[in-house]
Amino acid sequence: MPHCPRLALTGALVGLVLGLGGGAGGAAGTQAPRAEFLQSWVWTVANPAFGGFSGIELGPDGRDFVTQSDRATIWRGRISRDATGRILGVSTSGPVQLHDSAGRPLDTVTGDSEGLAEAPDGSVYISFEGVARVAHYPTDDGPAERLPRPEAFKHFQRNSSLESLAIDAEGTLYTLPERSGSLELPFPVWRYRNGAWDQPFSIPRDGSWLPTDADFGPDGRFYLLERDFWGFLGFLTRVRVFDIKGDTITGGEVLVQTGVGTHDNLEGLSVWRDAQGAIRLTMISDDNFFLLQRTEIVEYRLRP
Repeated sequence: MPHCPRLALTGALVGLVLGLGGGAGGAAGTQAPRAEFLQSWVWTVANPAFGGFSGIELGPDGRDFVTQSDRATIWRGRISRDATGRILGVSTSGPVQLHDSAGRPLDTVTGDSEGLAEAPDGSVYISFEGVARVAHYPTDDGPAERLPRPEAFKHFQRNSSLESLAIDAEGTLYTLPERSGSLELPFPVWRYRNGAWDQPFSIPRDGSWLPTDADFGPDGRFYLLERDFWGFLGFLTRVRVFDIKGDTITGGEVLVQTGVGTHDNLEGLSVWRDAQGAIRLTMISDDNFFLLQRTEIVEYRLRP
């Protein structure tokens, strides 16, 4: 999550005024040609716990969803769409408080929940900053099942650790920290399978872009959501796609790249296939519980 939300929002407003980004119709200005901007939907709920969303998973039809706040709550709901798939409304049954392995509600230190991956059985895995770790939740309101915690997790930068989490078709988890430790170091990708972690490969750093979420698409490819932060000017968003085979990762094609101020602080990504057979990228923003920011659900569609 960013460290200066007020500066970020000032930048977003400046971007709108100066035309640096654009609203729902302006996102195509600097994006890669493969992606088509579809929609930005501002989601609001009159609940003090609403906000801070940093992960999202959609069902195969793009309607049922689960998302989690970085204040240790889970929200499930359903997106209403028209015949073309355009969002008409969002309903939710949340929030549900997350608990530790002893069944105690998570606090502000242990409950900075950042990454989300949904298993085929509907249970979820959550990655955390603060105390960097990944936990499994067989039920949303039940106790966490702790996964092993590698020694390396204890040395990630504070407030910049396990922001991204993805699960592939075989149930293998992948996570990586938001920051690598320096501009010269790549981002280490950690993999969890058969009850153990390993670190098979890394993703090179590219300027000031930082990863905020990841997902495996229905095509089996690894999609990475990234953010750049230009201080008072606001945020830029990028999505790249990679291919993972065994212990190697290749690719890195840019699918979406926005101008500054186009969207809010997009931190969650879900990749799915719509009724027309096109792959869609659905993203959600973390509003930092700051009055002038917004919870924004943004969708792009990949051109063939």
